[in-house]
Amino acid sequence: MNEPKIVELPDRAYVGLPGTVTMETLGTMADRLPEVLGWLVARGVEPEGAPFFRYNVIDMERELEVEVGWPVAAAVPVEGELVAGVLPGGRYVSVVHVGHYEGLYGATDALLKWAHAKGLEWDRDGDRWGARLELYHTNPAEQPDSTKWETELQFRLAEH
Repeated sequence: MNEPKIVELPDRAYVGLPGTVTMETLGTMADRLPEVLGWLVARGVEPEGAPFFRYNVIDMERELEVEVGWPVAAAVPVEGELVAGVLPGGRYVSVVHVGHYEGLYGATDALLKWAHAKGLEWDRDGDRWGARLELYHTNPAEQPDSTKWETELQFRLAEH
């Protein structure tokens, strides 16, 4: 894992698909990312960055409330299951994990410990997070070597 850094990010509009899953069924949401992209492409909307997972509520023993989505330049009217939202701007801790997605659990744990050691506080209320993201910078269809996949963790810090 690279050294985490604190970055300032602007508000970012997105189109996403929410879902409630368990740790065992989390992959079903990743399988729906192409649905969101297909919807955007069909309407001539270009994604403005990497696809992401947003973890809204994390209860490892029971359920996770997540969204999969793509950032877009501006708000887009949506229909059906899709949601249009904004990833809030502010200070984030960011780190890039290089390797297979199975390594994200360890990378996340290391990031949380790093922030705790520095006395940083997250934008969260209990299990609900203001913005906890995994951004997938590498398309496995274009780069089949999983040792080269880059996934960025971005966790929003509390405002004081």
